[in-house]
Amino acid sequence: MADQSIPEARTHRTAPAETEGGPADEGISRRRLLGTAGATGLVLGTAGAALGYAAAPTQAAAPLTSLGTDHAMFHGKHQPGITDGLQARGHLVAFDLAAGAGRKEAAALLRRWSETARRLMAGEPSAHDDTDVARDAGPSSLTITFGFGHSFFGRTGLEKQRPTALDPLPEFSSDHLDKKRSNGDLWVQIGANDALVAFHALRAIQKDAGSAARVRWQMNGFNRSPGATAHPMTARNLMGQIDGTRNPKPSEADFDQRIFVPEKGEPAWMANGSYAVVRRIRMLLDDWEKLSVKAQEDVIGRRKSDGAALSGGTETTAMDLEKTDAKGNLVVPINAHARITRPDQNGGAAMLRRPFSFHDGIDQDGVPDAGLLFICWQADPLRGFVPVQRKLDRGDALSQFIRHESSGLFAVPGGAAEGEYVGQELLEG
Repeated sequence: MADQSIPEARTHRTAPAETEGGPADEGISRRRLLGTAGATGLVLGTAGAALGYAAAPTQAAAPLTSLGTDHAMFHGKHQPGITDGLQARGHLVAFDLAAGAGRKEAAALLRRWSETARRLMAGEPSAHDDTDVARDAGPSSLTITFGFGHSFFGRTGLEKQRPTALDPLPEFSSDHLDKKRSNGDLWVQIGANDALVAFHALRAIQKDAGSAARVRWQMNGFNRSPGATAHPMTARNLMGQIDGTRNPKPSEADFDQRIFVPEKGEPAWMANGSYAVVRRIRMLLDDWEKLSVKAQEDVIGRRKSDGAALSGGTETTAMDLEKTDAKGNLVVPINAHARITRPDQNGGAAMLRRPFSFHDGIDQDGVPDAGLLFICWQADPLRGFVPVQRKLDRGDALSQFIRHESSGLFAVPGGAAEGEYVGQELLEG
């Protein structure tokens, strides 16, 4: 992972350690050391929803008492919240610019938001009218990430700077999208390992919007807390499946090429940035839980107990797509989710999946409104998310157990340098 400068903070910095991708950079927090190789998530984000699989971190789990001191860095080559490990609590929120607000107001807003993010991620209170919700806590691995939607550029007179990669996603047959909970001019991702720290950040961001922008939609998510298991392991989703085994890792030679826009890419203001596809994917858990464990494993193509492919080995053993049983049947079914989503079955298409689970209560029929807030990162969604989702649309066994209910695509520029704000080159260039 590329070196990034770390702002001074009142929080402790963890000593360097070995990560899956090699020695950690000086000053990177324990959460980041645990995280870069462990960002995971259900590719349940492609039409049949793609259950992604990512490698587990190799370090010993941090004790819970240390969570408050862990911190991420705001300034750097890339924005935080992309390669960082899964956090225990998350909030996603989209804003629309207010009537009459344009480029000037948007620039002032991103300047406010960036300063607030810098302060909160360093464990400091917000600059104005802090609510004191997180007064007793450290930064708790807080990350705040900002992105621009397709409509933002028309509202600010910046149409000529809109990337072609931000063209609206095509329709997929499994979509049941609520337009009121989709897209938006601006998008903010908040993650932390403490629920109050995450809420504090959400409230600060909302208050900073002032009269410049209004909330379009907002969603809340969660993951397992670091240290909750006996040893570090890949996360499980609400279906009980290990989820994230095959996620790209920063140690891979082509990781940056797949996930980030190159420094000399187009448009220039997106250098070192990435594109986020955001999907609210409801899991039909009552139907799923009626299946036997064997039937569930056939749908996914992996063992439920340890995430290993049905063809054998451990979680990280390469899947043998040609292996058959005594009757000559494929051990990994032809429509298994893990088979369909493999990069080598999709022309090398890859995306970094970094989701949150969600549970928004029980509906009037007694059915849980629960599932995955799918977030995937890639250098170009037309070569990452779209081809995989189209393939899932044509016959993923998982499709009958999930429903895509909202969708968004956002351009997330590179990180802000010291003294700058996110998106400054776009808004002031």
